[in-house]
Formats: sequence, structure tokens, C-alpha cells
Amino acid sequence: MFNITKKSIEWGGRTLTLETGRIARQADGAVLVTYGDTSVLCAVTAAKEANPNFDFFPLTVHYQEKYYAAGRVPGGYFKREARPTEKETLTSRLIDRPIRPLFAKGFKNEVLVVAQVLSHDLENDPDVIAMIAASAALTVSGVPFMGPIGASRVGYINGGYVLNPTLDEMDDTQLDLVMAGTNEAVMMVESEAKELSEEVMLGAVKFGHDAAKQVIDLIIDFAEECAKDPWDFTAPDHSEHADKVRALVEEDVKAAYKEQIKQVRQEKIAEAKNKAIEAFCDEDDENALSKSVVSGLFKEIESDIVRGGILDTGERIDGRDTKTVRPIVAEAGVLPRTHGSSLFTRGETQALVVATLGTGEDEQMIDSLTGTYKEQFMLHYNFPPYSVGEVGRMGFTGRREIGHGKLAWRAMKAVIPSQDEFPYVIRLVSEITESNGSSSMATVCGSSLALMDGGVPIKRPVAGIAMGLILEGERFAVLSDILGDEDHLGDMDFKVAGTDQGVTSLQMDIKIAGITEEIMQVALGQAKDGRMHILGEMGKALDAARSDLGDYAPRIETMQIAKDKIREVIGTGGKVIRQIVEETGAKVNIDDEGLIKIASNDKAQIDAAYKWIHSIVAEPEVGEIYKGKVVKAMDFGAFVNFFGPRDGLVHISQLADGRPEKTTDVVKEGDEVYVKLLGFDDRGKVRLSMKVVDQETGKEIEKE
Repeated sequence: MFNITKKSIEWGGRTLTLETGRIARQADGAVLVTYGDTSVLCAVTAAKEANPNFDFFPLTVHYQEKYYAAGRVPGGYFKREARPTEKETLTSRLIDRPIRPLFAKGFKNEVLVVAQVLSHDLENDPDVIAMIAASAALTVSGVPFMGPIGASRVGYINGGYVLNPTLDEMDDTQLDLVMAGTNEAVMMVESEAKELSEEVMLGAVKFGHDAAKQVIDLIIDFAEECAKDPWDFTAPDHSEHADKVRALVEEDVKAAYKEQIKQVRQEKIAEAKNKAIEAFCDEDDENALSKSVVSGLFKEIESDIVRGGILDTGERIDGRDTKTVRPIVAEAGVLPRTHGSSLFTRGETQALVVATLGTGEDEQMIDSLTGTYKEQFMLHYNFPPYSVGEVGRMGFTGRREIGHGKLAWRAMKAVIPSQDEFPYVIRLVSEITESNGSSSMATVCGSSLALMDGGVPIKRPVAGIAMGLILEGERFAVLSDILGDEDHLGDMDFKVAGTDQGVTSLQMDIKIAGITEEIMQVALGQAKDGRMHILGEMGKALDAARSDLGDYAPRIETMQIAKDKIREVIGTGGKVIRQIVEETGAKVNIDDEGLIKIASNDKAQIDAAYKWIHSIVAEPEVGEIYKGKVVKAMDFGAFVNFFGPRDGLVHISQLADGRPEKTTDVVKEGDEVYVKLLGFDDRGKVRLSMKVVDQETGKEIEKE
């Protein structure tokens, strides 16, 4: 019934297995990849015909984590997987980015790639496995995919590279780098680092690429036994029309790209494009070219003009050379009531970034395959249509916004202080108010300034820069601080963020069949120079965290108590901690290790809560005087609550000089009194004596 093909290799100390022919047999290609005990199924389907109205390649990638894979039931009211999590969205992008450039030129058939995590051993992250599964499924499907690609994760532990570190090992690594590439070149890199040098980062990419080649060899060996016949696809040939379109609009396009103001340039390009469409598209003529074909030919003209101009003259669209960064204006403290804010402008790209400090109750709860955990640092990125001068829909957060926000989050993570150093929840929000090239890197720069403006003691400022590439044969040019048009028409989007000490994040996407180590080395060196320049410009606004928090930020004090005292602070059903919060007005949060955070804008409230909790967990000292309340008056004396939940007895003989006839002659229930701890009786019960004290100093007054 089944025609199963299975191949395995030992890879990174674990067995990597590819299997097809048993599951999802109606898909064009379906491969189950298992690494350790983590299994991912990827199924590929493709439309048999292209939609003539598409002027783009309609590839859709969905990565899905099934909670049953880890023996868990999803959180939430409905108890089923619903909208994609951030991890699912980011992994979908990881798969999409390296495979998209490898489909045959001119292929416009709709393609759907679905990768599902079916088993998770809580050791091996499924994301790289899903990338391998997608590559294998596309390779055996027969669709015109010019792969396969391989993928790997690289860690850096104790000065050495580690292939595919386990989830536990990730706690010790200075680097989390995921890469993908063909046998010849690297296609994609995504990484988070702890201020590593450019040499270490480049070495990690090379190490990962060498490991990925082993996977490529496995997929090729696998496909030789089970791949379907290749599709009979030939890209449509419109060369006979290309010269006509070029003759009509080439001079107009050249003139448009001499305009250095983005809006003016876009208007002239749109006019030239409409001129071509009007000349060659006729809906009533079956032999006329479609708008999508003319748009494609027009883009080729744009590409030739922009790319040729840079390679031939070294001059870019806006008149810069290949290494110059656009003018920068960095401002801090631009909003009056926020905890921290900045406005970072680089050319026609601008990010308004706001920092907000929160308490323990503001932590983000994240439900994942590996369990539920709390996140204390959040960065959210928004890209409204007006930032590029367009009318568009304002809807749910898109994949692009999630991806750009995560890239900036990775760039900043290395410099965020620990909870022990700075016990706040930190949220950054980047509002992109203008965009013409690398708003994610503007977000990084603005985030550093906003945090420092808010008094957050980050280790060092972080800056980011986006690099581009024009590659024609043996000639290439690496471009610093690319414009949107250079990104659109170029061959690479290479983003590097870091401090003056090293790289904190690196992301690379290649739009051609990959780039060489030499080009990467040039790009990293040029990016470092640009980063240092940007850090200098940022330093003109603020080069270190302000000494105090903003006026409107909450104040937090911490105290550590013994674990066996946690129950006393919380009380039965949370009664005690609720009472502390209600009566003092401070927010109180306590974790499982006994770390207590007390937060308020009013220091008096913090002091009151701190004193209350201290009275609960501290041990009373013999000879000290304490303020208390009479809770019960008896014939033989009074019971006084004097130290948190503790009661002690003031014997009638200790109520006043000369033994009174009745306790109530001296005190009554509810009276506030001062008592001195005398010690403990044979059964460990507290013995107290009543004292008269000075109301200002609290010191005992000698009785006359």
C-alpha cells in the first residue's frame, strides 16, 4: 500500500531522517523529517496553471506548532490552536526567505508550503527541521525549484561553535544563528548575539554553511530515489516586446531616477509606467500584452538603469557614494508624559520610539510548545500606511511587522539589564512615521535612545544599518544604508546591529542564488564603519542612560525573603498580600524564589509596604521596642499583636508600675501601644512589657 523512501545521516550528534510515501500522499511533495525525537511534516502543493493577473510569485508558507506534539493542551478558552503565534509567524518567514528566490524565473503558479510540528522532544527546536522538511518536499515535488537548500543552527559556547545546540544549551550560548543556503552560497541568515566580533559572526555563518551542505547531500540522495518527474515549465518569452517597451520609456525612467526626492521620483516613475501600459495593453485585444507582463518588463528597465548606474559610476539614486550614510537627526525626550521617548530620523526614514516601564503584573505570559513562561522585555513595531505616503488598511499586525519587531528585539536583548539589576518590565513601541529604507534599523537606534531617556541602564547604545548589494557577473557593489528602491531592485538586504563592542544581531536575505564569503566580509566591514558613524550621531542626543527614571515612571524596590516565608506574606487565599496592597496603595509582586517587587509612584507607599512585609518575615529581637495593637484583654494581662502576625502576652504585672487591679484599667481591645520584647517562656511563647515612648523618636521614656 505504501511506497516508502527513507534516508538518514548522523548530524550534530543526532540522527536526521527524511521519509516520504507514507503520509500526505496526495500532495505534490510531502516529507516527514525527524531529528532526535522532534518530527516535522511538510507538504507542498502547487497550482497547475498560473493566474495571468499575478505580476508576482504567489508563494505562501505556513508553519504550525501542534501542541499535542509536546503532550500539551493549548491555553485559552477554546483549547485549540488558533491564530499563529509569534514563533509560528517568524518560522514561516524563515522558511519563505531562502526558498523564494530559488523558484524558476517567470514561474507564477500559486504554491502552498505547510510545515506541521507533529512531535517535539523539548530538546531540538523544530524551526530548522521545518526548513529542511520544506526544502526536501519541494525537491521531490517536481515543481521548478532550483534547490535544494540546507539549514542549520549555530551556537557559540566557551569560545567554540556548536552545531544545533539543544534548548538547554541555548541558555549558555553567546550566539543563536540560523542560516540557510545552497551548496554554492548562503541564502539567508537570522541571528542574535552578545556583542560578538564580525570575525566570529562570519565564522559562524561559514560553520553553519558547511553543516548545511551535509543536509543538501542527504536531500539529493533522497530525491534520486523518490522525486516526481520535473514539471514541463518554460518561462514565457516576451523578449520581442522588451525592446519596444524600453524604447518608449527608458529615457523617462532615467530622468525619474535622477530625482533625489522620493515622492517626486515615484510620481515620475508611475507616469512612465502608465505610459507603457496605455501603449501596450488593450483589454479588447486578445493579442495585446497584459498589465502584469508590461509591469515585469518595466521593472527590468528600472533594474538595469539603477544597477548599471551604481556599478558604472559609483553614484546612487540620491547622489551618495556606496559608503555614505544619509543625514541623521537623533532626539531624546520628545514626549512629555511617557517614561522615555525618542525620534530618530535618517534621511527619509523616521522612527518614533516610546519606552514604558511596568511592574511584575505587566509581564507577558507566553504559551509555547515547551511550556508557559513570562517575558519581561517586549518590542512592538508598527508600520502605518502614511509612513510611505499611501492609503491603506489598518488591520491586525502583519508578518512583516512581527518580523521587523523581532529583529529589533534581538538587537537590543544583549544590552537590556537583568531583573536583578533593574526589576522592571520593559516595553518598547516603534511607530514608523516615515519610511524609505530600513525602518527596522531605525527602530534599533530609536530604541536605544528611548531606553536611555527613560533611565534604563542599558550596557551600551545599539545602532543598526542596512546594507545592499548589486551583483552583475564578477562586478559587485556593497551599499551602505540602502534606500527602498535599492532594496527593491538590488540583490541583498543585509542588516547589522550592534554596539561599539560588537554585533548583537545580523539578518541577511539574498534575492539571487546566494553570495560568497568575500562579499559577506566586505559587507560586514562596511557595516561596522556605518554603525560606528551612526553611534556617534546618536551620542549627540544621549550617549548614556539618564541618572534618574522619568517623573511618571513607577518606582520599584526589591527585597529577598526566605522561601518558607512566602506563604506568610501571601496569606490564606492571598488575604495578607491583598491587605498590604489595599492599605498601602503599592503594587506587590512575589515570585517562587522569594523575590518581592514593591512598586508605586509614591515612595511613602513603597516604604509602608516594605515595612509591613519586613515585619512579617523578620524575627523580633529581644530588648527592642515595637508598636502594636491590643487584640484581647484578659484578667491576667493583654495579648498584643506587635510584629506582623505575631501576638505576645503583656502580663498584668508588666502593664504599669504597681500591679493594677484590672487589665482594662490600663488598656482596652483596639488600643495602640508600645511594647518591649522581654523574651520567651519555657513553651516558646512571647513575653512583653508595656512601655511609654517618645512619639517622635520611638525611644523609651523613663517613668518618674
